[in-house]
Amino acid sequence: MKLSIVIVNYNVRYYLEQCLLSVEKALTGVCGEVFVVDNNSSDDSLPSLKGRFPWVRYIENDENVGFSRANNQAIREARGEYVLLLNPDTFVGERTFRECIDFMDKNPQAGMCGVGMLKVDGSFAPESRRGVPTPFVAFCKMSGLGALFPKSRLFGRYYMQYLNKQAINPIEIVSGAFMFIRKSALDKVGLLDEAFFMYGEDIDLSYRILKAGYKNYYLPTQILHYKGESTKKDSLKYVNAFHKAMVIFFKKHFAHYSIIYSTFIMLTVVMRGAMSYVMQKTKALSRKSIEMEQLKFLIVSDGRNLDDMKHIAEKHHFCYDVFHSRLGDMPSTDVLYRDYDYIVFDTSRYPYSSILEFFRHDEPNRRRPYIATYIPSNKTIMTFLGALN
Repeated sequence: MKLSIVIVNYNVRYYLEQCLLSVEKALTGVCGEVFVVDNNSSDDSLPSLKGRFPWVRYIENDENVGFSRANNQAIREARGEYVLLLNPDTFVGERTFRECIDFMDKNPQAGMCGVGMLKVDGSFAPESRRGVPTPFVAFCKMSGLGALFPKSRLFGRYYMQYLNKQAINPIEIVSGAFMFIRKSALDKVGLLDEAFFMYGEDIDLSYRILKAGYKNYYLPTQILHYKGESTKKDSLKYVNAFHKAMVIFFKKHFAHYSIIYSTFIMLTVVMRGAMSYVMQKTKALSRKSIEMEQLKFLIVSDGRNLDDMKHIAEKHHFCYDVFHSRLGDMPSTDVLYRDYDYIVFDTSRYPYSSILEFFRHDEPNRRRPYIATYIPSNKTIMTFLGALN
């Protein structure tokens, strides 16, 4: 067995379905197995998916046991040479797994690798590459010095933005949204630390693997991370949970700094909490104004599922244009700069890798439409705001 994939699910049924569809395609030619660990979801995730994906091994918890413990449940049963921890609110390209396997096979010193994650507008997610949050690195991140000097090797080490996004590079911390791990390294350093209920466990495991003598790497292979469905990162709850996780990390690895750092963390939580409250109120007002306007879709279709896609748009009162493709032709990328809120691709006609490449961009100051996909099996358009059907 070459690869064991572990996906922890909690109330993201439609995102999980798309994730599994992309995983199924990416496993072509790979000897692998897939685990879905459900943390007592209330959205009927598993009953709706078991018939659709009978090749998945399901583990059902009767309570939410947290991210670390749920992953560990599947890892203990994993038979693969490599283990991939994958978030359900992602989709991967068709060659993603093979590229990771090829790299890890050729680099036995690599303990784990991560990939280039795209946000929902195609921009690069900075958490794709991170440095160990030592006291100084953490101070630069939380004080704002990292944001002021993002490409500085001194102040911007947390997100490592000085590295080339299109090149393989050694990094320190691999994101838990896509964590490709050598199983023998896991056997050596131990599983995820279950003291971390959610957040921080990826930092802790990455650091332990580095301390064991392995190297961690970034690969420019692309995936999409909706980032916001499995976690709400602008909420006070997130801010508090993440910074509490950092306190656990520091007490574990930098105990002599823990009192000073814990005080700094608590002050940061208060300040970030106040900022989060204001941001949420502002976003709520923005959403109200957006809801008063009609969103505009560009539907990309060769005609096969066009009527169903148009029906969804009309049902939700969206304006739309149609790009009539032939033989899977892509529209010109100039449509990215037109007045569309979403561009929708039919995933039965367009490879996930082609969709990712179409949206990929490095122009943060230019407005781009959001990535949307049509899933024919459940007649649903997937957006970062949810499933439309």
